[in-house]
Amino acid sequence: MGGQERVELLSLQELKEVVHRVVSEIHRVIVGMDDAIEALIIALLTEGHVLMEGVPGLAKTYLAKYFARTLSLSFSRIQITSDLLPSDITGSLVYDRATGQFVFRKGPIFANLVLADEINRGPPRTQSALLEVMQERQVTVEGVSYEVPRPFMVIATQNPIELEGTFPLPEAQLDRFLMRVVVTHPERDQEIEVLKMKQASGEEPDVSPVVKADTVLKGIAAISSVYVDESIMAYIVDVVRRTRQMPEVYLGASTRAEVALMYAAKAKAAISGYPYVTPDHVKAVAPLVLNHRIILRSRRKGPFSSWSEFEVIRRALEEVDVPV
Repeated sequence: MGGQERVELLSLQELKEVVHRVVSEIHRVIVGMDDAIEALIIALLTEGHVLMEGVPGLAKTYLAKYFARTLSLSFSRIQITSDLLPSDITGSLVYDRATGQFVFRKGPIFANLVLADEINRGPPRTQSALLEVMQERQVTVEGVSYEVPRPFMVIATQNPIELEGTFPLPEAQLDRFLMRVVVTHPERDQEIEVLKMKQASGEEPDVSPVVKADTVLKGIAAISSVYVDESIMAYIVDVVRRTRQMPEVYLGASTRAEVALMYAAKAKAAISGYPYVTPDHVKAVAPLVLNHRIILRSRRKGPFSSWSEFEVIRRALEEVDVPV
């Protein structure tokens, strides 16, 4: 979790009210997708990143764009393709005839919220450039480093069914994402509501900023005030360690996953108005934090094969004693 400079904190009540305004405004144009919306909020407050997996046409791009707009954040979209170069993301040196010098022209990564659409279509070299800036929050070109703005978050999408010509992210790179959300088709009533929205407002509905960008930084700082008792830390460790002990699991979640789970639980507690983390907060975020960090022995490459990882996490949460 970031936070290099001192920033004024929001109270937890103020943070809860801010989150409520943001969610209400997003729901004016997005039907359902509650888990995805909450995941974006938690990731933003912990300065993490989100991977959204789902078939095309489920409003993943819309959600990212309108999420940024409600928070007054700069937004850029990168359509990942097989011929995309790292410099197309990070930027490059360009010769300036007027000065006779090379100047750095920033790429689309220099935004508060960056959507990397279909990240698995990019070659490994391009994926690495994107994932490096996600970790370091800076771009280095010819020995000079350029910091990306704060807050900074990458939302990457994946299509799980059209796998020809794709480059699946290795586990080490998947681990850079705080959460992975599997987006599925909405219920029938929700789809009818989508059509009503489209008929009323078309493809560009009126979404208003409800929060200033500096308020987001104050919310990020507020997460540090949430208390995590040692018994909750032990609970987090035991849940993660349990994923490593199950016979059907080839590789369980790592120590980095434990850290991510604690950060996400702190954010979940904060947006719920709690000054401390409870086991329920850990349980609420564990499936989205851990699902992409587990490798099953019987893992199959195919549509939504990751769902079985959710079953492993559910069992781990059931089998580990809850602190009292």
